Amino acid sequence: MKIPQIPPDEPARLATLRSLNILDTPVEERFDRLTRMAKRVFDVPIALVTLVDKERQWFKSSIGLDIAETPRDISFCGHAILGDDVFVIEDASQDVRFADNPLVVGDPGIRFYAGCPLRALDGSKLGTLCIIDRETRTFGDDDAETLRDLASMIERELAAIQLATVDELTGIANRRGFMSLAQPTLNLCTRERLPASLVFFDLNDFKPINDQFGHAEGDWALRCFADQMEKAFRDADVFARIGGDEFAVLLTNLKQEQAAKMISRLEHTIARFCQKADRGYDITFAFGVVEYDPDVHHGIEALLADGDALMYERKKQNRSPDREG
Repeated sequence: MKIPQIPPDEPARLATLRSLNILDTPVEERFDRLTRMAKRVFDVPIALVTLVDKERQWFKSSIGLDIAETPRDISFCGHAILGDDVFVIEDASQDVRFADNPLVVGDPGIRFYAGCPLRALDGSKLGTLCIIDRETRTFGDDDAETLRDLASMIERELAAIQLATVDELTGIANRRGFMSLAQPTLNLCTRERLPASLVFFDLNDFKPINDQFGHAEGDWALRCFADQMEKAFRDADVFARIGGDEFAVLLTNLKQEQAAKMISRLEHTIARFCQKADRGYDITFAFGVVEYDPDVHHGIEALLADGDALMYERKKQNRSPDREG
């Protein structure tokens, strides 16, 4: 058996997948409708919408199979996302990569497999629409085109989810995405008794950048700040553009003092970036840091509100002209 390789863009691919907040969610008719269609069109017993997580493939929609996931290292879809087109195995029992695979020699007894990669808006391959048969079969060009058409419908559904939770300008989570990702993180911190800190950011003198250099330059500054956040924070941290020139990050397993050190590092990183970019202005920010207290903060909304209030107070002390700039 050949274990599927890890794609070169794996960290970014997983970040995109998890930003959708779709893993381990209930079944949805919009996906089941398309797997039912695939099952009927191809006359196969099994059709799946799979999402390839770090160590598993999880089924967002499963028609003809009673399990919710399988290990990634035995998955056919782990191989399918390595390519750009439909991945076809006409007889797995005769393919050296799969002949002794547990999914071939045991349940569900796969012989035929065809999977079309599902791409996110950034091009990341998140999983597949796949069809499976327990009998060998051939798969022609017309079949592949039909599977691609069905996969494109699923990609549109995934794009709708992504657009609802991702900020279009910066590519990081928006407020809705932040709330959906941060609340489960807080729940985990509460359950495991881990510290967490939230930082609320507001860019200084942002309105003058728009007024003096134009809104396109203001957009550039927002994207650059988001890029620096991505570089400064860890994979486990949840960060987002909350709205306008306001951003937030939830830092897990960090107390307030440790969070302040990370923010200081971000300040230095952005200062060096601005010096090198030489755009005629500096990107600076005010911030408020709040340590999570489950007895005080009954949810991410309360934590975010406290961070906003602390940031605003700090900005007033620094005598910034107004909250927008």
